[in-house]
Amino acid sequence: MSGNGSGLVVAGASGKLGRRTAELLLETGAAPELILVTRSPAAVADLGERGCDVRFGDYNEPDSLLDAFSGAQRILLISASDIDIRAEQHRAAIRAAASVGIRHIVYTSGLSPEPPNPAVIAPSHYATERALVESELSWTVLRDSLYSEYQVPEAAQAIASGTLTHNRGDGQVAYVSREDCAAVAAAVLTGSGHEGCVYDVTGSELFTARDLAALYGELGGRAVEVEELDDGAFVELLQGGAQDDDHARYGAHLVASFGRSIRQGYMASRSDVVERLTRRPPRTLRAVLEATGRFA
Repeated sequence: MSGNGSGLVVAGASGKLGRRTAELLLETGAAPELILVTRSPAAVADLGERGCDVRFGDYNEPDSLLDAFSGAQRILLISASDIDIRAEQHRAAIRAAASVGIRHIVYTSGLSPEPPNPAVIAPSHYATERALVESELSWTVLRDSLYSEYQVPEAAQAIASGTLTHNRGDGQVAYVSREDCAAVAAAVLTGSGHEGCVYDVTGSELFTARDLAALYGELGGRAVEVEELDDGAFVELLQGGAQDDDHARYGAHLVASFGRSIRQGYMASRSDVVERLTRRPPRTLRAVLEATGRFA
């Protein structure tokens, strides 16, 4: 197979980030060269009706990626959802891309994935970044900060209870909206001069837990106190009564690992990448929360 075409692939197109990136690319007139790859083609059939090519491709079925990626020059490789196996899935996707002649891969990673970052997601991101460096392809890494959208349930719970309970210590995060991550991905996928670049994609404001509590209190119209727990106590709190539930246990340790990573400074990056590449300021955490309509 050959990748002599000029196609642009969004792999993982049916996810929230992939879909929004595809929509932004369609708005720029990229439909004739846009290829949307997903294991659920029906989920983006409406985008296919706008002129792009929708193809089946599954990270768990590497052979399916050969046809899915064929005819493309660049690919946005959105990280898979299964943290335990995704490093090998990504390596398979990189091999498939190379074999069909893709020249450039844009990968969505996370902040500071190098060891010893304790975030559960970090090792798979680091392994994928290493695989890209060791490949013969050109690449760009987008190290997305934590999504602002993920703070919505935390804000709602803190406002309802009057307490923000956490294990972040005094660590800081410049939360970024998924919309801004999609805009940066679209800009890099269609732009030039990004080869070999690692971009931290963040918001413009760093928040500690106390800053978050103050913001949540303003949005909810009531004071929100801060309660800091150690990692063990925080995991127990998150698990609640589901001590024998493997899914609940895994989720609790995942969330606690983010708090530990924040506490140890791995999430404290703040950059101007969003504004520099999209030519507009990033959305604020307040704006993202207010846009949900959940906070009076």
